[in-house]
Amino acid sequence: YTRGTVTAFAPFDARADAEALRKAMKGMGTDEETILKILTSRNNTQRQEIAAAFKTLFGRDLVDDLKSELTGKFETLMVSLMRPTYIFDAHALKHAIKGAGTNEKVLTEILASRTPAEVRNIKQVYQQEYEANLEDKITGETSGHFQRLLVVLLQANRDPDSRVDESLVEQDAQVLFRAGELKWGTDEEKFITILGTRSVAHLRRVFDKYMTISGFQIEETIDRETSGDLEKLLLAVVKCIRSVPAYFAETLYYSMKGAGTDDDTLIRVMVSRSEIDLLDIRQELRKNFAKSLYQMIQKDTSGDYRKALLLLCGGDDD
Repeated sequence: YTRGTVTAFAPFDARADAEALRKAMKGMGTDEETILKILTSRNNTQRQEIAAAFKTLFGRDLVDDLKSELTGKFETLMVSLMRPTYIFDAHALKHAIKGAGTNEKVLTEILASRTPAEVRNIKQVYQQEYEANLEDKITGETSGHFQRLLVVLLQANRDPDSRVDESLVEQDAQVLFRAGELKWGTDEEKFITILGTRSVAHLRRVFDKYMTISGFQIEETIDRETSGDLEKLLLAVVKCIRSVPAYFAETLYYSMKGAGTDDDTLIRVMVSRSEIDLLDIRQELRKNFAKSLYQMIQKDTSGDYRKALLLLCGGDDD
């Protein structure tokens, strides 16, 4: 990944950072500025080294100290930055299916956008960390076609990108057309199977062919033919097949558009994409919504929370 806004900091000294963080939290009052500057400018691997050095030097847990010294959204953001990358998604999914009510939005965002390799990793980590099977947990909390598509995505068996077979492209486009626009009612199974298992390169061609055959974008058909959580998940899958950064640009845009901010989504996307493709996401946001991510954050957030998000954003696009 080379399109992140956060990269390895050099020269890096885990002990010096640990000492600076301890000093920032010791005694009366907290020096938030130091905390946010260090944690937003080190990559996740380095943050884990700082946490280890912190424990070695002071016999204290850095995350526990952050939780006791900070509050609100700023605390949530700093603690999220400290979560090891490989656990991040598993942790988010666990919280999305924990307790009363399921957060379908989180399930949709993560499972639609991660690569098959990433999904396999999430399942493995989930099993190790929580001694539970992620698929069982998700099927216990969801139902219907929404559940089926989630299960298909959890199998992480999408065809690898290879040479695209045009005759199969034509066939899939026809099947989708017959399953949706041409049918009274919708054959959701066909959409689930094709969108959940074909390769990215193949599906991009299918979407083009579909447009030629039907005169509609596949998104328009999904919008008309399905509803609720299934519709949102199908659309997310299609958008991620087209462009993952464009999907996250849209997710960030709507997390801040209008009254109120969806801070959970804002934090989750900024942290999880900061070392992967946040530069591309910024570009897509500017291209598709004529907005600068930096300026949206500036307008929608405040205090140390804003400062930290702006540093993660890595600059303005104007």
